[in-house]
Amino acid sequence: GVGRYGGIKVYAVLRDDSADYLKDNHHWEALFHVDDPGPRVPIEKGQYLEAKQALDVVRFDIQYCDWRARQDLLTIMVLHNKVVEVLNPLARDFKSVGNLRKDLDGLQEELAKAHNQLYLSESRVSSALDKLAQMETVVNERLLSDGSAFANTADCASLDPSTSLDTTTSTSSTVRVGAKKPKRRSLNISGPVKPYSANLKNFWYPVAFSSDLKDDTMVPIDCFEEQWVIFRGKDKRPGCVQNTCAHRACPLDLGSVNEGRITCPYHGWEYSTDGKCEKMPSTKMLNVRIRALPCFEQEGMVWIWPGDDTPTPTIPSLLPPSGFTIHAEIVMELPVEHGLLLDNLLDLAHAPFTHTSTFAKGWSVPSFVKFLTPTSGLQGYWDPYPIDMEFRPPCMVLSTIGISKPGKLEGKSTQQCATHLHQLHVCLPSSTNKTRLLYRMSLDFAPWMKHMPFMHLLWSHFAEKVLNEDLRLVLGQQDRMNNGANVWNWPVSYDKLGIRYRLWRDAVERGVDRLPFSNEIESGS
Repeated sequence: GVGRYGGIKVYAVLRDDSADYLKDNHHWEALFHVDDPGPRVPIEKGQYLEAKQALDVVRFDIQYCDWRARQDLLTIMVLHNKVVEVLNPLARDFKSVGNLRKDLDGLQEELAKAHNQLYLSESRVSSALDKLAQMETVVNERLLSDGSAFANTADCASLDPSTSLDTTTSTSSTVRVGAKKPKRRSLNISGPVKPYSANLKNFWYPVAFSSDLKDDTMVPIDCFEEQWVIFRGKDKRPGCVQNTCAHRACPLDLGSVNEGRITCPYHGWEYSTDGKCEKMPSTKMLNVRIRALPCFEQEGMVWIWPGDDTPTPTIPSLLPPSGFTIHAEIVMELPVEHGLLLDNLLDLAHAPFTHTSTFAKGWSVPSFVKFLTPTSGLQGYWDPYPIDMEFRPPCMVLSTIGISKPGKLEGKSTQQCATHLHQLHVCLPSSTNKTRLLYRMSLDFAPWMKHMPFMHLLWSHFAEKVLNEDLRLVLGQQDRMNNGANVWNWPVSYDKLGIRYRLWRDAVERGVDRLPFSNEIESGS
């Protein structure tokens, strides 16, 4: 029969006096129940020994059947697992849903603990960054104060006002009479822009990409208000000569390059890469030479030394980090002074306000933007943007941008991002109101994009669009600067890298014996 547990019950007749007794009393007693084992026969009733023996027999039979069934089931499961392992190797790592749930519960507990620990760490880091920002503000003020002290010494009597440091006093109609006027620290970068210092010329300057200088072509450039032309000589090495014929001052870039010599289109005089005239058609050969600059080719770029000092034996490397592929090299001529363009490139805090239709579209405006850098350094990283940046003398800006989630950059460092864009900006000072910009863009992903048709045109279009967003602002600054306005009033914490560039440039133009941040500069060479 079926009991209350849904199991099997075993019954035995305890008394067999007559069939009438059974018929009248119907007295059946349960001897054994598999779900609730134990004797069911009262001791005082008769036939107890026989009932106990019957109970033991039944119990042993049921236990044996249960053991036998379990053994058979175990054998079937073992054989089944072996068959599955043979037919499907992936099943070897199979886990039951219950085990997976247990593992998942354990992982969730560990994840919750890790989240709690992360929140604590973030709180500590945030507190440390706030303290660091306060310290950096103090350091910046100290740097400005020191620069002002230098500018006020007798040795700096001839300091160029376009790059001098100044400490003045600000006044306001809201200041109470008799109140102490606060000190106003600023950089005095006002115009009109003065001629460039000769000291600023004594550096290696990249002026062209090697890919743009073919064997039979030339590249005219302006550098520090002078005109030059670059071409390859007979040995295929680049040379840089004055872009003016010695005979009648005709621009040489209007001519052609033949067998490693540049030919003047006026009378056919030909010059080699060292400036020597090697051919004078229709007249007697004379010993004529035009100016030539030291010229060198390295890592896909052509460099010149426009200064009078002996060139340094090393040239800084501008290649992207390992793992990056160069996708675009673009050259543009911009009608702005190169220092103003460098100020712009070294500033990222303007991005969510200026570049709203290009790379910063959708960026939120952080409550606080910081540039974190060593006490004496020209490189560091932005917070909260995943961008590393460096000013590399004399006129280069290098940046690495994490682009795992475009438009949502807060809270991710470059190391945490899976993909990156590396940029090189070279701001060659062509004149006091013109800059030759060399732009190189590299990616550490999708190298196949480099070989897609018209990709170079797409990158050029995007670069020009970004620069045009900046250009209208910088042109406005230049206009105000030429009318005497100071373009560096009230520096704040996110201006740190721009301030250090201006301090470095001021020291160069003043001709100090040891430049600020010189250790950092030498390590990057």
